Amino acid sequence: IGNTVLHILVLQPNKTFACHMYSLILSYDRNKEGPGSLELIPNNEGLSPFKLAGVEGNTVMFQYLMQKRKQNLWSFGPLSTVLYDITEIDSWAEDQSFLELIVSTKKREARQILDLTPVKELVSLKWNMYGRPYFCFLALFYILYMVCFTMCCVYRPLKPRTGNRTSSRDNTLYVQKMLQESYVAYEDELRLVGELITVIGAVVILVLEIPDILRVGAAKYFGQTILGGPFHIIVITYACMILVTMVMRLTSTTGEVVPMSFALVLGWCNVMYFARGFQMLGPFTIMIQKMIFGDLMRFCWLMAVVILGFASAFYIIFQTENPENLGQFYNYPMSLFTTFELFLTIIDGPANYDVDLPFMYSVVYFAFAIIATLLMLNLLIAMMGDTHWRVAHEQDELWRAQVVATTVMLERKLPRCLWPRSGICGREFGLGDRWYLRIEDRIDPNKHKMMRYTEAFKVQDRDIYDKGSEKLETNGDTLCKKEMSALSLSRSTSRTSSHRGWEILRRNT
Repeated sequence: IGNTVLHILVLQPNKTFACHMYSLILSYDRNKEGPGSLELIPNNEGLSPFKLAGVEGNTVMFQYLMQKRKQNLWSFGPLSTVLYDITEIDSWAEDQSFLELIVSTKKREARQILDLTPVKELVSLKWNMYGRPYFCFLALFYILYMVCFTMCCVYRPLKPRTGNRTSSRDNTLYVQKMLQESYVAYEDELRLVGELITVIGAVVILVLEIPDILRVGAAKYFGQTILGGPFHIIVITYACMILVTMVMRLTSTTGEVVPMSFALVLGWCNVMYFARGFQMLGPFTIMIQKMIFGDLMRFCWLMAVVILGFASAFYIIFQTENPENLGQFYNYPMSLFTTFELFLTIIDGPANYDVDLPFMYSVVYFAFAIIATLLMLNLLIAMMGDTHWRVAHEQDELWRAQVVATTVMLERKLPRCLWPRSGICGREFGLGDRWYLRIEDRIDPNKHKMMRYTEAFKVQDRDIYDKGSEKLETNGDTLCKKEMSALSLSRSTSRTSSHRGWEILRRNT
């Protein structure tokens, strides 16, 4: 019952009342330090009160709980050294990491905890010592891997075409070699080494990604942009395309260019994932994801309807015309592609002025230019501009969240020998088996002096206001107007004294 009440207090909107009641309940806990402590008992979701405060973004309760856990090591003048308990914060030995819970929650208030002590210092320590070097090495390794795969695709086994052309539009010169012909010369063996590296890399990607999907869940793993959800979809699809290409090569099946082309596009697009390791580029990856899966996905439905309607109209108009004079609409698939290019203003309106064009072509093209170019494209630009403005105001929070997500990902996937545990064991200071982070703090005396001035002014204003209120209550109705004027006078006196006090404070600053 006590543990349930603690979880309820974390969710209370009245933070001050919740903190007092939290301390009152813990004062009756018999197992304050043992494993049966109320603070260590998780709820049905596996969250302790401390982790629940982080997930809900309750910064007041989080700071209150951290103040209870800290140990003052020494103090000398304005300098002091504090040991913060990071047992539940550190993701080194946690199945359900506190840092991962914060970056994966949908509440923006939770990301503010990443800027609080000691979370900020712990993340900075992990990222600067281990996260950034490993992440940069991983980015370099992936780029070299993609260069290897690209070279294997560029020099894939091809042979001259032996059959005759069946159409005047047939432009094929080379065809794919059979498996027995693909690995004969020395260059083929060299390419085989690169292909084996590519296939092994795809298998490693699947082996690393699938356990995380099973642990976190597909919806959460692919849906969180800060965790790199869309990039996980890209890299898994890339690995699957590599395996499909390998099967088609081994079975001598024609058409390997299709999965190979998809793999090249997806593999190089995944390089943008490593932009999160740089503060200047990290928020832009979030911006691109939100634009693609937010603005662009909604816009594509409208664009598909417009393209489908006008492409059908163009095809019907040129269905009776000679395709040699104006071949952009010679069949229905080509009409769809040409209309898509016209929609994005990639090409100008196709027209052959040596022949007579149908009158309806001018009418339909005029309507298409007004709707597509002037209206819908500007609508898309406005939607993307709004998304850019919203993300730009959160770029610092998003950068910190990306760093935390990347650090937790690397810490889970790398061996323990390459990533030792951060902090100091409490045994060195006689504090048990819990782990602590040493933080040196400098107390600014001028800051405390100004805070005392501020509190004094607040007390003075409060006393004057209370005196005026008491006079108003003791007098009768006949003196109501007189006392109201006295109250306004006392308030003006309060403002004057407050103004004088703030002048002193401003001079001190």
